[in-house]
Amino acid sequence: MTPPTPLIAGNWKMNGTGQALVEARAIAAAATDAGVRLALCPPATLLERMSREVAGTKLEVGGQDCHAEASGAFTGDVSAEMLAEAGAQLVILGHSERRAGYGETDAAVAAKASAALRAGLEPIICVGETRAEREEGRALAVVTGQIRGSLPAELAGKAFTVAYEPVWAIGTGLTPTLEDITEVHHAIRATLMDMFGEAGAAPAILYGGSVKPGNAAEILALPEVGGALVGGASLKAADFLAIVAGAPKA
Repeated sequence: MTPPTPLIAGNWKMNGTGQALVEARAIAAAATDAGVRLALCPPATLLERMSREVAGTKLEVGGQDCHAEASGAFTGDVSAEMLAEAGAQLVILGHSERRAGYGETDAAVAAKASAALRAGLEPIICVGETRAEREEGRALAVVTGQIRGSLPAELAGKAFTVAYEPVWAIGTGLTPTLEDITEVHHAIRATLMDMFGEAGAAPAILYGGSVKPGNAAEILALPEVGGALVGGASLKAADFLAIVAGAPKA
């Protein structure tokens, strides 16, 4: 089976006002020749404006979360259908900041993934262990358990992506060893194949957690690393495109 096309996705988190759209335009201008899929996931307040700014380019735009329901009395939440109407093509789900800070369970993430499919969005489903879980030797069990609990059966044959983000590496400047990353990514692929059969070979498995220009190339060259979910380094076009430059091309 043909390997999945690498995806480099930027998660802007709660950063960016209208002035930041200049960075998105610069990234969009480079997307045509990137040789990989590129995406940015800005705050919801910028989503529609960014989608208009990059229309006609190969830069994809996504949301950072969605509610499982299409509408209702959920003050402050955004549905997958609302994201799609605003121009989103993807949505990040189950990020560790949502799991830890908002108590999101695997079941909640799975429900959101189903909602994303309902709205025609490609889910980027995040998994990852804490420092304590790794030190206890439970990293693989935790991550594969999150995969099984967070990915609904209807993902079979659909477009989706998994992002492995060791919780202790996000925003800390720390990264696992290359051997550790390879081991976890192989375990994720084996779990996807067990769950979805041959269709489990199709989704890209991204690495996230303090990805920056200085370490991106060696991480992106590892087996089963099909791209990156980039945090702070995606806020500036120069940094993000330096990471993109280090990615193996499809």
